[in-house]
Formats: sequence, C-alpha cells, structure tokens
Amino acid sequence: MAMADARRETGIRLCFHGAARAVTGSCFALRTEHAQILVDCGLFQGSKTEKELNYRAFPFDPAAIDAVLLTHAHIDHSGLLPKLAKDGFLGPIFATAATVDLCSVMLPDSGHIQEMEVEQLNRRNARRGRAAVEPIYGAEQAVTTLTQFRAVPLGKLVAITEGIRARYWDAGHLLGSASIEIEIDRPGGTPLRILFSGDVGSSLKPFHASPTGPKGVDYVVCETTYGDVDRDDVTLDQRLLLLQAEVAAAAQLSGPLLIPSFAVERTQELLVDLIRLMKAGRIPQAPIFVDSPLATKASTVFERHAGEMANGEALLDALQDPRVRFTESVEQSKAIDRIRGFHIVIAASGMCDAGRIRHHLKEWLWRGAATILFVGFQAQGTLGRILLDGARHVRLMGEDVQVKARIRSIDVYSGHADGPQLAAWIAERRPISGSVFLTHGEEHAMLGFADRLKAVDPDLLVIEPTLDSVFALPGGAPCQIGGPVRTAAECAGRLDWHNELSSLILDIDEQMSLAADERARKQIVRRLRKALAAE
Repeated sequence: MAMADARRETGIRLCFHGAARAVTGSCFALRTEHAQILVDCGLFQGSKTEKELNYRAFPFDPAAIDAVLLTHAHIDHSGLLPKLAKDGFLGPIFATAATVDLCSVMLPDSGHIQEMEVEQLNRRNARRGRAAVEPIYGAEQAVTTLTQFRAVPLGKLVAITEGIRARYWDAGHLLGSASIEIEIDRPGGTPLRILFSGDVGSSLKPFHASPTGPKGVDYVVCETTYGDVDRDDVTLDQRLLLLQAEVAAAAQLSGPLLIPSFAVERTQELLVDLIRLMKAGRIPQAPIFVDSPLATKASTVFERHAGEMANGEALLDALQDPRVRFTESVEQSKAIDRIRGFHIVIAASGMCDAGRIRHHLKEWLWRGAATILFVGFQAQGTLGRILLDGARHVRLMGEDVQVKARIRSIDVYSGHADGPQLAAWIAERRPISGSVFLTHGEEHAMLGFADRLKAVDPDLLVIEPTLDSVFALPGGAPCQIGGPVRTAAECAGRLDWHNELSSLILDIDEQMSLAADERARKQIVRRLRKALAAE
C-alpha cells in the first residue's frame, strides 16, 4: 500500500515485514494517520531463498518512513538500514549509544562483505556468460547511513514523530540491546502502548543484568528463538566445565579447534572463559586466533563500554592477554591454516554462511584431527545447521567437501532467553489488554511457545503472523487486514531448493564413486537423464 493511502486510513496498522515464522530479517512497521515508523530493518539470513529477499524492493516506500527505532546492532535487526537509506529513507534512526557505536563498525563491515561476495559472484557469472549483479549496498553507503543515527538513553520517554513516543528498556541480550515501548496517541482516548521485545537475553548472560520492561501494555511483539526449549540453568562453573571438556578433547587430537562465532559479544564471552581456563591450568596453553576484522573492531567498542558491563574487568583482561591474537589481513588469516598442532581459531560468521570461517572449514573439515565447536543458534538452511544435522558431505565455496572433523555443540552461550525465561518475561508484562504477536522464531519454536503461554494466561490472545501480514489495532483483539506480499514467505525458516540441490549433487557424486565400473556409472547417468526427461 502506498504511503499516501496509508495516511488516509483511520486507526493503527502493524505490519510484519521480517522475522515472521523465521529467525532473521527483523522489520516491523507501524502506520497511523499522521506517521509511519519502522522497528528494526534487518538482513535476511539462512537459505538462498530467504537471502534473495534482501535484493528485492521493500514492500513499502522507504521515502515515506518518518523514523526507525532500532532494538540492537545484530545484522538480522540492523543490516538493511543502509539499503533503506539508499532507497530514499532520510529520517532519524533511534538507538542506544552502545548500539550506535556497534553499528558504526558492523554496518560498514556488512557492506564490505557484500561487495566482496558480489565481486566473487560476478567473476563466476562472467565465466558462465551470466549478467553481473549489484551488491545490496556497499561500505560507503553504510558509512553515510551512520549520520542518521540518534542516541537515546534507557528509561526516558522520547518524542519520535507526530503522535508517537518511545521508551527503551534494557533487553539484556547484547551490549546496547533494548526492548522498545511505543506510545501512539489516539483521538479522545489514552495512548495505545505496544512493546517490541527485540531479542530478550538470558538471565545468565555473563555481561548483562536480567532483561526488564514495562507492565500493562496493550500489545507485545515477542521473539521466540528458543521458545520451545527448556535449558538447564547453567552456572559459571558449569559453563566453564563444559567448555573445558570440549577444549581438552580437541587438544587430544593435536589439531585445531575451530569455533564459528558471532563477532559481536559471543567472541568476547568466549575469550573471557578461555583465558580463565588457561590461567587456571585447566586446559592446555595455546594461541587463540580471533580471525575476524569485525570482532577486532567490535572489541574496541566493548573496551570503551566495559565499565557499563558486568565482568567488564575480566573482559579487559582477556582482550589484553598475549595468548589472544587478532588477525587483520587476508594473508594473516591464510597463515593460520599452515599451523599444525593444537590451536584455537574463533572466526565469523557464527552460522558459517559467510566470512573467514568458511575458508578454515574448507581447509579442515575433511581432516579427522580438527574439531568444529558450535556455540550459538544455527538457522535452518545455513551451513552450520547442515553440519550440526550430521551431513557427511557438504558443498563449500563451490566444492564438495567430506566431513571427517569432529562436530560438537554447547548451547550455554546463547544470547536468547529460553522458553521458561521468555514466558516469565511475558508474565511480568501483564496485564496485556490486547494480544501477543510471536515473531523471530522458526515455526516449531513459535508454536511451542504459544502452547507455553497458555499456562501463563489461558485468556491471552496469541497470534503467529506470516511475512508481510498486516493487522489493525483497535485497542482490543487485532484484525488481520492484509498480506502476504512476497512470494518467498512460505520458504522462511525452511530448507529451500538450493539446499535440496546441493544435497542431491552430493548424493550423485557418492553413488558415482561407489559404482563398480564405467558401465554402472553410465547407467546412473541414463537414469538421471530419463528422470529429467519425464519431468
């Protein structure tokens, strides 16, 4: 719907343009008769079908957006802001000061990665006779977008645009992360209050206090990443014991311990724990390579804000430890793969869908001496999820790679609350007069959390919106009045055709290698051609 039409509407409209029955691409629009704002504008990650949404036009007019309220700096919440500005958005982007600082390194890094990936793709396209493509945006556009950021404090009601105000609450998820309470004026009545959870942190996060929020709102838009998961409460000592066991087992193989990790906060948490264990003599002394330019830059932001964080002194100690080595250049990154014996490499991205970790995996996945340790959520369709699900072969950077490395996972560093913690957070927001919209979760997690909320309040109305669905908010039960718009919506949070094709190619290669002779291999080819002809 064009903005001119939207502003002739009466009432308030809530639109779900991302993170609907999927974990990434967070983007929600609020429309009134006088204004239109976004909460988050994040990059879609996961399968190629989901990523393709990043290249499409927004399902709204960017030039008509009055302001953006950003919950936190993670790329699946902030990563399309430069595209929004490139396509005509000129308004302010409100965020906490720490989020502004993190975005100042994360968004240019995102633009740089996209430029590099498109350059590589265009080289392949040129060889195949295909047309060149453009990056979603580049580093320069990201830097320009940073001038639109406005820092806001926690706890203070801030005027956003005509008839709309916002208050930021500590979400306990990431440095600077916030849940956002929005007040919208209504003619002749009290303001409508909507709370966007952002990503709600675990109460056991090492750098943060427990998440907070207001009571008595009309609507809540709540994330459900781990909504169907019940984690055991893990103390610091128990977390260290789990990490110690994994590191010790990896060291026994005399090969590398590769840790795909989010560059911002997860990497810093790991460094604190690894240095603690080494200082206590509980794991072998070894170099720890942080092979991520973004993690290096983000660590300087964490140093500046260490005084605001729990365990800030331990963080500073770890970042300055001589065993921790930050790499910058591509040459330094490649040199790590020439090291033999036990060493630790922490590299982005955390889901193995981009970044330097893919080069290390290509070097080591087929070697039995290596250990790959996952320490965070792996979205459906990503290489990390495929490895965790037990793949014996994977397609990596255009090549088939056998998986012989040990694949391990410890889920004690998650930045997200689990199901019971999320349910407790929702319970503390009551009374909720309208409903709870569940977002930012795969379908099983979302539906599992919906069942969990019935125990919190059997009368609570719970809604699971789809991508691009639109709801009218009259002050009671919402009414769905539109959507979906984009045809890839049904593929969100699922394996797509590209995942299936990659699996098929690997299966064909395996069958060809197992074939007894030339005749048997020709029979396989003939059967494949027959199947294609039948289609």
